[in-house]
Amino acid sequence: MNENYYWSDDFSNEFYIKAAQCGFITTSMYTKDNLFILLPEIQYEYAILNFEDIKIDKKVKKILEKKEYKFTINESFDEVLNKIQVYHKNSWINDNYIKIINNIKNTKLNSNFKFITIEVSDLVTNKLISGEIGYKIGKTYTSLSGFTTREKKYNCWGKLQLVLLNDFLKNNDYKLWNLGHPQLQYKIDLGAKIYNRKDFIDRWKSSIK
Repeated sequence: MNENYYWSDDFSNEFYIKAAQCGFITTSMYTKDNLFILLPEIQYEYAILNFEDIKIDKKVKKILEKKEYKFTINESFDEVLNKIQVYHKNSWINDNYIKIINNIKNTKLNSNFKFITIEVSDLVTNKLISGEIGYKIGKTYTSLSGFTTREKKYNCWGKLQLVLLNDFLKNNDYKLWNLGHPQLQYKIDLGAKIYNRKDFIDRWKSSIK
């Protein structure tokens, strides 16, 4: 209970999935010797959004009223990953990490694990505006990383994507939305609550079945 970060050079599907099932969120890095490694983290605290606690910004409400968007799941998987890489320069979602994602995605698994991309597009132009990559395990969903366009025309579409995702998870009987690290203010503004490691794991274990 005193440690949080670990490292591994096991890039197998089995290792990644088992770590996720145990509550670890695995990122990656390159060492000073340019060695690629995975960084599974069992966090000290987690941000969890209970679906009924969602807080919707006034600007997002106006976008919802106009209905000029399209919400999809896994229709633009590769494009979402590409846009995340462009949006977050030199992030842990690098080419080697994407190879792991695609290997798991393209392998028939005897598991309740599945990678998911969330996509929000302009209904008229069909342009992908905002999205994220995450995974489901049983009735849980864990957000990993996302992007949104910086064009002024699409201001607040990143928040829109989160609100639409909340509705999707709620309507499809998910039990838990794990937003990962609670330090980012937008998660708290969205309505997420902070759980310590023990309370998170207790809830996690009962939700992944």
